[in-house]
Amino acid sequence: MPWKEHAVMSSKIRFVEEAAQAGANVSALCRKYEISRQTGHKWIKRFKAHGYEGLDEQSRRPDSSPLITAEDLIAALLVEKAKHPRWGARKLQLLLMRRFGEHAPKERTVARILKRFDLVRRRRKRRGLSVVERAPHVVAAAPNDVWTIDFKGWWRTADGARCNPLTVRDAFSRYVLAVELLPRCGVDEVREVMVRLFRRCGVPKTIQCDNGPPFISVQAAAGLSKLSAWWVSLGIQIVRSRLASPQDNGAHERMHVDLAGDLQAIPAATRPLQQRACSRWRQEFNHVRPHDALKGKTPADVYRASPTRPRVLALPYPPNWKILRIMTNGSIRINGEARFISTALSGYYVGLESLQGFRYRVWLYAVELCEVESAPSVRTISRLAS
Repeated sequence: MPWKEHAVMSSKIRFVEEAAQAGANVSALCRKYEISRQTGHKWIKRFKAHGYEGLDEQSRRPDSSPLITAEDLIAALLVEKAKHPRWGARKLQLLLMRRFGEHAPKERTVARILKRFDLVRRRRKRRGLSVVERAPHVVAAAPNDVWTIDFKGWWRTADGARCNPLTVRDAFSRYVLAVELLPRCGVDEVREVMVRLFRRCGVPKTIQCDNGPPFISVQAAAGLSKLSAWWVSLGIQIVRSRLASPQDNGAHERMHVDLAGDLQAIPAATRPLQQRACSRWRQEFNHVRPHDALKGKTPADVYRASPTRPRVLALPYPPNWKILRIMTNGSIRINGEARFISTALSGYYVGLESLQGFRYRVWLYAVELCEVESAPSVRTISRLAS
């Protein structure tokens, strides 16, 4: 119990202070404080070497603690808080780091535990950017292995209407699946086009895109937007380009050059007429124009639709994981606490893989979203504090 810890430490301090006086009788002091002479000399030696800090009991834990549990961490935190009642979460977390290393809870988790005893205030960290630092490496060995998607730079028709061409192509066959002029570059508009493509052509294994909306949200967990989260739920792997690196999707950009030269250079009178011109261009690109990369064949000669139909996958999480639904505000509740994940994932069920101590790794199907920490329930903490 904490009061016993304080009593022992107080006795140590008085003992070494008396033993440090000139002419002190160590044997008599050991009898006075009811300790063995071996223990007394050990305390004196530590005091001479390290001062008052040397009186603290040395940890008997090994440097590596593979079986450390959340209960061990809480117990250690409560002991340290009893020793240092004026210390805040940062200092206490540093003490736990010295003892438990990488298994120690983060400062924010320590603060949450102490807050339940009305001792500290919770602070929130800003979420960092989700970016890709290496060029993607994807291999398309057959049709529908990889689809690439992007928005061609917009232009206006002769009557001033704005055209935002969404383009989708199959990387293996070079087959252009869609050139759709959308009223705006939003999630709903793009999803409507993708639903039609999935019904007509099946579902690809991979979709490659850049980091712009509505495909990706670099501020969100794993960069997933509402659109790409939907793709993930259908079993599609997402491959992202690096920021400001159009060369990472170079073949798609090369197709945009052809589209710009054939269509943007001579805009149609109205947007409906421009869409008709885009459909005509796609037909000619796929069925008439021979491609050197295809040994003179057309994309239509090579492309075949996928037999995979669009359907949401069954949840793949192991039975020992927690499965939680992301609420409308983008949060999940762990042990009674709300932890923010992403508003783009509202309504989805995520799996929580338990790690060391207070940590969980959060997954959306096969995509690792983030790691979170959550202190055990109030009941658990109260039990350990009693």
